Amino acid sequence: MAPSFDDGNSLFNFVVRDGNGVKGMVDSGLSTVPQAYMQPPIERIDKDRARKHGHPPIDLSKLGGPEHNEVAKQIVRAAENLGFFQVVNHGVPVDLLESLKDTAHDFFSLPAEKKAVYRDDVSPTPLVKYGTSFVPQKEKALEWKDYISMQYTNDAEALQHWPEEIRDVSLEYLRTSMSMVRKLLQVLLENLGVKPEDSMIDVLVDKKMVNMNYYPTCPNPDLTVGVGRHSDMGTLTILLQDGIGGLYVKIEDDSEFGKKGEWVEIPPVPSALVINVGDMVQVLSNGKYKSAEHRVRTTRTKSRVSIPIFTMPNATAKIAPLPEVVEKDGNTLYKEFVLADYMKNFFSNAHDGKKSLDFAKINSA
Repeated sequence: MAPSFDDGNSLFNFVVRDGNGVKGMVDSGLSTVPQAYMQPPIERIDKDRARKHGHPPIDLSKLGGPEHNEVAKQIVRAAENLGFFQVVNHGVPVDLLESLKDTAHDFFSLPAEKKAVYRDDVSPTPLVKYGTSFVPQKEKALEWKDYISMQYTNDAEALQHWPEEIRDVSLEYLRTSMSMVRKLLQVLLENLGVKPEDSMIDVLVDKKMVNMNYYPTCPNPDLTVGVGRHSDMGTLTILLQDGIGGLYVKIEDDSEFGKKGEWVEIPPVPSALVINVGDMVQVLSNGKYKSAEHRVRTTRTKSRVSIPIFTMPNATAKIAPLPEVVEKDGNTLYKEFVLADYMKNFFSNAHDGKKSLDFAKINSA
């Protein structure tokens, strides 16, 4: 029997500690949004006031051909202004993308006890974590999301430790995406005046993680968020959306993409993947490229899934603006830091826009 969700402690124990997640709460017959999930008005997403991002996806099959320079300019413009763009002809089979979405729905439909074995405090492997929200212990209002996170070290360990229900399709998604990631980084780095060797890109994508996110139906989406305002801390994120939508990005400065402070929805495009610039690319570019502040809305009618791949340097890597960029700019906006220290700060706090970047800023108060 489900507890009273009006009691914060009972709710926390049921959803977080016992691993039932938001889905377990919704499956119990929930008809109203519990107080613990009610966002303050300033954090709520008004979908009627946000417009849809109208730029077409970028065709990556044209890289290396006669239209290479034009496609590279499209990638650079998006990275400089919005930090988000969509790509097609990316090399990941379309049938694999469909299988991923189906597999995610199937996994989160499993009994709670099958998923809860991977909770942070009991998981049989440090490579896999099942959880809900972001940092529930620190959040003033919880996020309407459950997730499974799988760190990649090598194929053998993934095959051994990742949940068998989602292991093979997730691993194939990762394998088939990395060529695209490397091409995108090459374009972005060359635009900064850097001639990237394979070893440099290896460092930037040394650590990889595949997540499956599940956003159950919500009785009142206007009161909640699936994910709060944040930027991704890594290098590049590859995101598969389903057809429901709900991803919103904040425009940092006036540009062709919109006005400063405006939120735009990244609408789902069949067979496309979303590319998201992370904090490490903003630091390496000395602020030329923008990691995107984004958030996710919930839905009333149908559960939503998304499947991101996060790429980032090794935790021991030292990160700082690239010397070629600093020399050209004449100043540096960010200090050198060890990524592990940045990660500790990032994962110790609730989502709060791009505040995590303050850790790296020079002259940060």
